[in-house]
Amino acid sequence: MMRALARLVIAFFRFWYDFIVGDCRQIAAGVLVVLVAGALLSRFALVPPAVLAPLFGLGLAAVLVVSLISEVGRGGAGRS
Repeated sequence: MMRALARLVIAFFRFWYDFIVGDCRQIAAGVLVVLVAGALLSRFALVPPAVLAPLFGLGLAAVLVVSLISEVGRGGAGRS
């Protein structure tokens, strides 16, 4: 019984790791950095709330652009 439960828990976390991280750890790490930075800015009220959402969006867009430029520079995902 415990072995089946352990396998179920491991399978659950493997699924979520694969779903969130997937093939590109750089994007997952970048999104994590943006989330942590947004949480810190919000927690310590370093920026007004009206500015926080656009900064968050710009951070996520920057992660996307940097990952795309990196992928194109390496030859793209469809390389052989």
